Amino acid sequence: MMDKEKENQTIQSILKGDRDAYALIVDAYKDRIFNLAYRMTGHYEDANDLAQDTFIRAFANLQRFDNQKQFFTWLYAISLNIIRNHLKKSKRDHYNENEYEHNENKISINDENNPERDLMAKEEAGNLELCIRRLPAEMKEAVILRFYQGMPFDDIADIMAISLSAVKMRVYRGLKQLEELLEDG
Repeated sequence: MMDKEKENQTIQSILKGDRDAYALIVDAYKDRIFNLAYRMTGHYEDANDLAQDTFIRAFANLQRFDNQKQFFTWLYAISLNIIRNHLKKSKRDHYNENEYEHNENKISINDENNPERDLMAKEEAGNLELCIRRLPAEMKEAVILRFYQGMPFDDIADIMAISLSAVKMRVYRGLKQLEELLEDG
């Protein structure tokens, strides 16, 4: 992530016509936006497309950004809206188990001394992913932003355009439901 001063300078350069400066914005946030899209959809191709759509829409609407606010929350809000629309259209709001099996090798536990523990950790991570996909959309969004993206509650409230207490409640309820789903396993 960029610091606010560098971010504002870059945005001003872009608004003055320096389109190449937008690459700095994309580089700073592409991994986090992709990660959000992947966690929400469970599909690499969709996540790539949705991340690209996010940056295209953000570029097209950059003049609307209020530089008194945090850029990444604005960008995340755009991304979350694009992802929500995609999920509504595609009805793919579930995790593709075959894709997990295909991509499970990308989960790195780094326990070379104990392959059995490594395998168990991969299975647990996959089970958690499946359970997260089963959460209602508003809980899934809050849980992913909080725990996968590491965001503070107030930033999540800005991104989701809801109150701080509503965010905390969604995270709490999401964790409670995750616990139940994992127990039912």
